[in-house]
Amino acid sequence: MQRYKFTLLLVVPLHKTITVSEDTKVYLWKVTETEKELAQNIALTPHCQERMEDMKSQMHRKAFLSIRHLMALAGYEDKHLFYNEFGKPFLVDGTHISISHSHNFTGIVVSKAHKVGIDIEKQREKILRIAHKFTPLYEYRTIANTEALILKLTQVWCAKESLYKLFAQPGLSFLNHIVVNDFGLGDGKTTAKIYFDGSKSTYEVQFDEFDGFSCAFAF
Repeated sequence: MQRYKFTLLLVVPLHKTITVSEDTKVYLWKVTETEKELAQNIALTPHCQERMEDMKSQMHRKAFLSIRHLMALAGYEDKHLFYNEFGKPFLVDGTHISISHSHNFTGIVVSKAHKVGIDIEKQREKILRIAHKFTPLYEYRTIANTEALILKLTQVWCAKESLYKLFAQPGLSFLNHIVVNDFGLGDGKTTAKIYFDGSKSTYEVQFDEFDGFSCAFAF
């Protein structure tokens, strides 16, 4: 039985597939289609259809639909996705999933082996004003170039947001509980630790950069 007929549309919008390991993959989508095009061959549950109809922003509706196409690439439909009481998404077969969108980019990471998190953010000067809320600024005092500082801070934010999504516990603080080990801008990866409720856990974080956006995925 043919389940998915969106092959022609995938040629342009599917920005990238990243194989982290045999069990873990990242799918990134560049949203260029109309909402009508994105709605083709997508069956939403009544709950998700209502959620989408309540979205006032067309950009959010398009992101919502494009994520369902990414799920289809991973072998899943909207009906296979559910959320726990903390808003963390799960797939019915036990596969771990995390979801992100920023402007015209959306992404998911799926893993049969690990809890995962993903975040996509546009690189903007705004992050210079809010950096003190999520990371100790003294760690970046040697970065003199503003463009490089924006990139580094965006990567750190993405790393912490992806870990926040992975951990999914109320009360977790970006500034006080999540520590991202230092990395070079060209490294493409780092490690991080979460100190919470008397315990410590360690994670791997990988980065990707494209079209003025940063992406981090943690596991």
